[in-house]
Amino acid sequence: MTVSCPMQHPQPMPLTPTPPGQALTAMMREVCRLHGLWLTAGDRLTHSLGLSSARWQVLGALHLAGEPLSVAYLARHMGLTRQSVQRTVDFLAADGLVAFADNPHHRRAKLVCFTPQGRRTMDEVHRLQSVWANDLAHGLSVHAFHDALQLLETMCLRLEAQRRPRGLGHQAPRRSPRADWDSGPGMGASDAG
Repeated sequence: MTVSCPMQHPQPMPLTPTPPGQALTAMMREVCRLHGLWLTAGDRLTHSLGLSSARWQVLGALHLAGEPLSVAYLARHMGLTRQSVQRTVDFLAADGLVAFADNPHHRRAKLVCFTPQGRRTMDEVHRLQSVWANDLAHGLSVHAFHDALQLLETMCLRLEAQRRPRGLGHQAPRRSPRADWDSGPGMGASDAG
């Protein structure tokens, strides 16, 4: 027996974002574009050292930590998957830039640490990046950078809060002091290239 089910159409929601929603959407497009440009610039900047932006980012995060870290910890603080960071770390280890050490807190999760060659490479990256960043930022307002950074941090906190299970309210998750790391041309590269 076939029964007719009348379809009820809910009142359509407005498809036009609010002015803040429109501004956020425009900013997201520019951030994505900027991210791609940063990765390309980073690849060019460190090409002579045999590094890609993805490798530079992982080395930078490790460098700024000042201590050996697990791959999972690096990935969490870089906003990347553990698998993509593991792949990059494996490439860096094969190139002799990092090594693995026993982790006193976890039997299987090794700690990633610099080799002497990795430290020398990171020192050269830092020199190149400083010159590049100074040139790129020349003539721009440091206050504008701080305002932009504050806005981006707020958006990160809100997005991180959306990932948490419901019932935790709108509490902003605590960010590590390491959240301010300048660990490369732009965070988020997921290829190990």
